[in-house]
Amino acid sequence: MGKSVLIVDDDALIRSFMTTVLSEDGYLVEEAASGSEGLSELRGGTFDLVITDLRMPDMSGLDLMEKAKEMGVDCPWVVITAYGSIKNAVEAMKIGASDYLTKPFADPDELQHVVGRVMREVEAERKISLMAEELGRHFPPTGMIFLGEEMQTVQRMVHEVAPTPATVLISGPSGTGKELIARLLHQMSPRKDKPFVSVHCAALAETLLESELFGHERGAFTGATAMRKGRFELADGGTLFLDEIGEIAPSIQVKLLRVLQEQEFERVGGVRPLTVDVRVISSTNKDLKSEVTAGRFREDLFYRLNVFPILLPPLRDRTEAILPLAEHFVAKFAGAFGKGIRGFTAQARSALVEYRWPGNIRELQNVIERAVILAADQIDIHHLNLEVSEKREPYKEGLLKATEREMIEKVLSEVGGNRKKAAERLGISVRTLQYRIKEYGL
Repeated sequence: MGKSVLIVDDDALIRSFMTTVLSEDGYLVEEAASGSEGLSELRGGTFDLVITDLRMPDMSGLDLMEKAKEMGVDCPWVVITAYGSIKNAVEAMKIGASDYLTKPFADPDELQHVVGRVMREVEAERKISLMAEELGRHFPPTGMIFLGEEMQTVQRMVHEVAPTPATVLISGPSGTGKELIARLLHQMSPRKDKPFVSVHCAALAETLLESELFGHERGAFTGATAMRKGRFELADGGTLFLDEIGEIAPSIQVKLLRVLQEQEFERVGGVRPLTVDVRVISSTNKDLKSEVTAGRFREDLFYRLNVFPILLPPLRDRTEAILPLAEHFVAKFAGAFGKGIRGFTAQARSALVEYRWPGNIRELQNVIERAVILAADQIDIHHLNLEVSEKREPYKEGLLKATEREMIEKVLSEVGGNRKKAAERLGISVRTLQYRIKEYGL
């Protein structure tokens, strides 16, 4: 079903023109010939967008917006004004209008571009809001996030800095949960009901990152067919998380420094300064002090970002957190996949604790997701697949491998040496069993 639009204008020709253009684009359009008629429409129905003229005989567009707000109407507004009355449009945007159009219209494209862009931005903001709600439902318990002596200091720091507007720099190896801590800081702050917007700086080229952060004006570069808000504008009033900040180019560093100093910037191709109220939280897996010394990162920007540093330890230094986190991921994925998994065998638990986890919590989550898919009832050591490779360190030799060897010997004895039956009972492939028999010299 198409999005619904209410057009409020005392000029029948303009209403007819807009209705024709927007209906052709798939919108469901209702018309009102006056401000009071528009108010009645808003009382009786819900609209995805309202387009209103500012100058009408019985009630101005500004008055209509104010009265609609008092009624609890929560939708975007586009206002229409004459060329000589731009000041009125600015006033309308101060009280909540998303954009404005000047009449007479240059062409139908102008109306289509403005309405389409406003609708896209509303949808983007809705998704951001839904992500925040989803996050609130799926946070691991706070006690689990901060399990282990190494994390007690981090917990105290998070509780101290969360209610403040201070800029935070979260450092630590990849996969240690830097974004989770950033989201927790947002959820514990006075900004929790505003957007949390995340940007992965390492994933975007320099020119794309600039547009992503600051937005661009129509015609700013090839392909910029409409004005687009950047992440700073989308995060206004809330929190902007800059993931892997150490990867940004020097030219972006300069612009970012200005925003942090003045909370002001221009869109790419724009000349009008825009002001935002955004709390910036950034993360890095690099030693930014070394990057400053090497000349790859601006010293003044580093000090702006590093107002309140938080260092996250690797998972191998938090052994007491490994099993509770693993059990949390089992519950999460078993529920998602509709499987009744009964936790871990003793061998699997030992393997999880002994493994070095070079990929940290992210690797643990991926390993458990795979294990839940493979296991039918209980997760055993072979479901974890913690093999030696260039990227992973093996879990310790000794008791763990001895236990696995004894288990294979016992099962082979019980089935009279039948490898196919032994593999079935162990829950592994015949090929894996043959590899283990050779490895253990059975």
